[in-house]
Amino acid sequence: MTAVDNLWYLADEADQRAAQSYHRLQEEYDATLEVDRTRHVSRERFRTVSDRIRENGLPYGVHTLVRRDSGEILLVRHEGVDMWVIPGGELEPGEGLLDGARRELAEEAGIDATYDGMGILAQVDFFSDGHDTWGVLPVFEARPDTVDPEVDDPDDEISEARWFDDLPTDTRDRDVLQAWRERTGI
Repeated sequence: MTAVDNLWYLADEADQRAAQSYHRLQEEYDATLEVDRTRHVSRERFRTVSDRIRENGLPYGVHTLVRRDSGEILLVRHEGVDMWVIPGGELEPGEGLLDGARRELAEEAGIDATYDGMGILAQVDFFSDGHDTWGVLPVFEARPDTVDPEVDDPDDEISEARWFDDLPTDTRDRDVLQAWRERTGI
């Protein structure tokens, strides 16, 4: 089997897992907002995300959109991408989605939260050198039980956590967060 065939096979397995995850999440949750994203990536990055998707359908893990009653949103500064992002990350082996979201939120922002359901359910399509696959990005909605962020990231990717009323211009997927705010009236 050639490397090209292997990459095709990996992408096909990832597609199947993504479909299973997406349908399960649609059955379990009513997402406030569903979006599609497209990413053109290098061949190496394509292999990495395909491997992740093949594991659980999630190329980027799970995330939590924490919002105060006042409308402020919690974002963390991710140094690897040099942007403000929603707290979240990859699941640990055997970890459930909500457990993973809670753990990542605690590590990246030091916040405990009460989860309200699915805020955003994204389908992310990946393309590279004639290959394609897709994965699911679940973003849960939550209200904070604690309000003073404190970063304790074991990966040292997150340098700061803050509440924002107005989203910074360097917020990843800013348009999606603004659409979510419009949909929720927050």
